[in-house]
Amino acid sequence: MSQLPVIVGFGGVSPAGRSSFHHGYRRLILDKLNQSDRQETLLDLATLMGLAQYTEGGYVDQDGNRHSTEELINEISDQILNQTLIRRIEAECFDINKVTFNKPATLNSDEPVRFTLRKRQLPQQLPANWVVTPLSSTQVEVTLKGDLSVIFPGYKEAQVQAAGQLPSGFEPGKLYQSRNHPRNLQMTVFGASDALQSTGIPWDTIAASVSPDQIGVYASNSIGQLDDFGFGGLTKFPSIGKRTTSKQMPLGYAQMPADFVNAYVLGSVGVTGGALGACATYLYNLRSAVNDIRSGRRKVVLVGGSDAPVTPEVIEGFRAMGALAEDKDLRALDNVDQLTEQHYRQACRPFGFNCGFTIAESTQFTLLMSDDLALELGAEIHGAVPEVFVNADGHKKSISAPGIGNYITLGKAAALVESMLGQQSLQQRSFVQAHGTSTPQNRVTESHVINETAKAFGIQDWRVAALKSYVGHSQGTAGGDQFNLSLGVWQYGYIPGILTTPEFADDIHASNLMLSNQHMEVGTEGMDSVLLNSKGFGGNNASAVVLSPQVTRSMLLKRHGQTAINQYQDKLNITREQAQSYNQNSIKGLTRPIYLYDHNVLGGEDLTISHDSISLPGYNKPVSLKIDNPFDDMT
Repeated sequence: MSQLPVIVGFGGVSPAGRSSFHHGYRRLILDKLNQSDRQETLLDLATLMGLAQYTEGGYVDQDGNRHSTEELINEISDQILNQTLIRRIEAECFDINKVTFNKPATLNSDEPVRFTLRKRQLPQQLPANWVVTPLSSTQVEVTLKGDLSVIFPGYKEAQVQAAGQLPSGFEPGKLYQSRNHPRNLQMTVFGASDALQSTGIPWDTIAASVSPDQIGVYASNSIGQLDDFGFGGLTKFPSIGKRTTSKQMPLGYAQMPADFVNAYVLGSVGVTGGALGACATYLYNLRSAVNDIRSGRRKVVLVGGSDAPVTPEVIEGFRAMGALAEDKDLRALDNVDQLTEQHYRQACRPFGFNCGFTIAESTQFTLLMSDDLALELGAEIHGAVPEVFVNADGHKKSISAPGIGNYITLGKAAALVESMLGQQSLQQRSFVQAHGTSTPQNRVTESHVINETAKAFGIQDWRVAALKSYVGHSQGTAGGDQFNLSLGVWQYGYIPGILTTPEFADDIHASNLMLSNQHMEVGTEGMDSVLLNSKGFGGNNASAVVLSPQVTRSMLLKRHGQTAINQYQDKLNITREQAQSYNQNSIKGLTRPIYLYDHNVLGGEDLTISHDSISLPGYNKPVSLKIDNPFDDMT
């Protein structure tokens, strides 16, 4: 009997804000919320962004002036809205008016050029036209004369100026002792902590309920940490005269989000790993978690990702591929001479007339449990993930071009929904969360994949959402954005519309699809499932099935019976109180990420090792060494 992987916690932060308790989702449908929910989410963003601070008795603004909640929201709501989601790249990321590049310059003897170098940077054999003058014990001045071409740094205006950035003013590294961590890893600590604390169950309680090796962490990103504290600095610093540090190499690895969670958040000794699959990376890690829980190998798995690619170098790399929406192309698309802030906010237009994707940063984590453990602990159940399908593209001409693998993954996902919930449920009560990158190629190829799948399964108007229109494309974490933001549909009853797309392109395949540039009201129980779709460079395709909370509850009732559900409900009430306590404290800006540095570090001498088990201090249950022979028919 397969265990059902159920969703018991989720969190993180994207350009839409904090993910837990659906705040990120709420930001997308803000105009559909009641006053209380809208106010809560705006307050959450205000404290996250440093625009307000909670003190005893109420909130104060940046100038220390006390306001009622209503007054504060009225004063800063426009600023909050303008400094979230996709927007023009802000100076906190980099100066779009002064992007460094190298340009060839021809020198002649009439125009000597002088610059300073460290002595250790001098070539072993000085060129004949170099005149070197000592300035100190470590530095020299070099004067170049003569006729030659050399490379000198220059500055230019960025050709791509839109990105999905975390809310302005939010600095995760200031919330804990970040010790020069790359931005990705600062975001990881925040995102994993948010997901864990959103459960309403202390991690120590969860960990004490299972053996240490029944816990898993699968988290990574697609391209590593590429800012100056990671691989970006490692490759850049030698050429600009800066010292390489001891942290840049190890902290640059793409699996580091999982490593940080194990070492500084959970203290886990269970299974760990980080799959890489370009834009499908999050769903690859989700697949590992689902397989582990279904098989019984694991009872608890934290799945996550964190990508921070809003850097000049990464943007230039994708721009050189022709993948990004450049300013010149946006101007041509909208037939304007100058782009306004509104044009930048609408840079990402999935399935519409578009010119490239919009890069973004995000961290997302989701906590899964086996169905029996979730009931035992009284966990809030937000849905379930029965399966994730992954297929490659086969032979390819261009490594970055889409291929056939996505037809297989989405077809299998649709077939599973039909098999589990019936034909009518698939046809009338499912929707697709599209990869939806906003490139001309993706709008044609992905719409064809979804449309042909709809035809094959008799779906007349398959609802399709594309959340990148709000938050941009966070590379390997994009599937996490789709996953965690989609959960809000079952709380508030709206599938977010593709608002940035004024009209859908005439070359897409949509005979059996329902695409809307308005929010689609479906009701909190109108959808039984969502199919998450990811298409990645290199031929990486993944489609995941996520079941609604009500479908999941029905399945649990059938398996465990009413008595078990009644007992679970009593525990759930306590869990919800504790979870809401965390949420309200977070709205006030009072919570801090979990970061346990140099905490309960164990060595081999601390373990108790026997023939049958290994006991670890601090863990209630031992690791069993009673390993069955999986090949007893062969040995």
